Amino acid sequence: MRDGFVKVAAGTPKIRVADCDYNAGQIIALVREAVAQGVKVLALPELCVTGYTCGDLFLQPTLLDGAERALARILEETRELDVLTALGLPVRCQNKLYNCAAIIQKGTILALAPKTHVPNYGEFYEARWFASPSEKLNGCELELARLPVRMATHPLVECGTVPGLVIGVEICEDLWAPAPPSVRLTAEGATLILNLSASDEVAGKADYRRSLVTGQSARCLCAYVYADAGEGESSTDLVFAGHNMIAENGTLLAEGRFSTGLTISEIDVQRLTYERQRMNTYASPPGDEYIFSDYCKFEREETALTRPVSPTPFIPADRADRAERCEEIFTIAALGLKKRLEHTNASCAVVGLSGGLDSTLAILITAKAFDMLGRDSKGILAVTMPCFGTTRRTRSNAEILAQELGAEFMEVNIGAAVERHFADIGQPMDRQDVTFENAQARERTQVLMDLANQRGGLVIGTGDLSELALGWCTYNGDHMSMYAVNASIPKTLVRHLAAWEAERRGGAIGGVLRDILDTPVSPELLPPKDGEIAQKTEDLVGPYELHDFYLYYAVRWGFPPRKVLRLAAYAFGDRYSRETLLKWLKSFYRRFFSQQFKRSCLPDGPKVGSVALSPRGDWRMPSDAAAKLWLDELEELS
Repeated sequence: MRDGFVKVAAGTPKIRVADCDYNAGQIIALVREAVAQGVKVLALPELCVTGYTCGDLFLQPTLLDGAERALARILEETRELDVLTALGLPVRCQNKLYNCAAIIQKGTILALAPKTHVPNYGEFYEARWFASPSEKLNGCELELARLPVRMATHPLVECGTVPGLVIGVEICEDLWAPAPPSVRLTAEGATLILNLSASDEVAGKADYRRSLVTGQSARCLCAYVYADAGEGESSTDLVFAGHNMIAENGTLLAEGRFSTGLTISEIDVQRLTYERQRMNTYASPPGDEYIFSDYCKFEREETALTRPVSPTPFIPADRADRAERCEEIFTIAALGLKKRLEHTNASCAVVGLSGGLDSTLAILITAKAFDMLGRDSKGILAVTMPCFGTTRRTRSNAEILAQELGAEFMEVNIGAAVERHFADIGQPMDRQDVTFENAQARERTQVLMDLANQRGGLVIGTGDLSELALGWCTYNGDHMSMYAVNASIPKTLVRHLAAWEAERRGGAIGGVLRDILDTPVSPELLPPKDGEIAQKTEDLVGPYELHDFYLYYAVRWGFPPRKVLRLAAYAFGDRYSRETLLKWLKSFYRRFFSQQFKRSCLPDGPKVGSVALSPRGDWRMPSDAAAKLWLDELEELS
């Protein structure tokens, strides 16, 4: 349970209608299986002790007594087990019968909650047998399974050993209501909602049910475990499919259907509490008498992860989703540039086209903006500025791409200008240091700015989000532009967007884009060796796929370095050793803190995803903040 991870499960036992003792045995077996797999919180279906489809048998004392004896047996045989379990059974109280969820752990009933919204329509006749809870019911004391217990209309169970883990329950139809109890429960602090359900299966209902569960987890900023009735329920008129789901803040982590047994994943309580702290619209109302709290504890242990953690968090895993996302990102970025071109009455757009990935994406976005404006792409000036490190390959790719897009192409060789500048400041040509490199970047920016002035145009920035995070840009060089279309697009996504465009366009443009994708990432500021690129960025700053992963979890979710490293080791598997992951994570934090001053004066640029570093928007950080706490934690991990 370290780092906020808690293993949870939705379980569907195979039952027999009205055979409470048999059902108790199946429930006990499922609880033991859950414990064997490290589950700490288990949700079981609505009325699973008796079966949901008992009908008028619910009014028979024989069945109700049998349900109590079954609960007593479950409590006795699980009293040594650590797992917290929510299960459904009918409960008599104040001369009424209630469809209840009992939350149990180690032989104790922690909370007992009735179903709030009892349906009486279509195939559901629950109001024939079960009452809706009233204010008078809250806090009512009764004896259940030979134990004293209090009824609570909206109970919360807080965990004393997992900070932030607070559990609430609702039952089936409660989720379908206009104001589900989970809205109030999460506002009062619940981070995990358990839904005990018996939802029959008809064609198309699974999609709707799935959207309800994922949507509610997003709306309430919570984890949501939905346990559905399945095999063994009466099939006289209905079929139950055991549609079990585990969702977290809008993401479906695990799902099972048409089977019995367990559906397991891990929720991240730390992630949920961070998001609630970040969103000031998520506010808790004052407490009232309808909320009842109790406490549970778990033995501390490491949670084995099985939940999906993508090594490329900025790129959707599903192919169809990726294509849709790429089109969306291109459109958002192009719309931003379209507005800026219109507002400034710019007659042209000037792009420094190097033949590398970033400038390639920038000119593709610019071409789309010109299409939106109905302008001729001749209004795009693509400028290549060869110098000491430029190779024939990148120079050629830049020219071909500009021609295929219909842009005007210009070459300005900056070698002589840079050499003259070196002479002016006393910089020897054989001293290939940071001054040698940055002078070229700044000269290129000056050329672009002056060309834009000549033509009444705008310089389109090419730097991407990953470079901004690491500070891998020359201050007042490629760091500066008049509109930065790539500013919130990380390097891994830049590569993916270019690949998608190559596949979509095909032909000559597709060919040159594929060659650009095959070219090593480089600023080309040092002389080539044997005609090939000598300066490879990822050899110097580390793999961009690692830095993008670190950026996502460190900035978007605020995870501590320890947790970022743990997730990286899990996501990348054997592709990188722990030592390698740790090395580049240290580098990430050092660079991220020390280079904030470059991000504090970024040009405007459109936000396209959930992570951006604009000082006017998503990221407010002082330029002289110290990285010591973060680096100290990494040193401890070493």
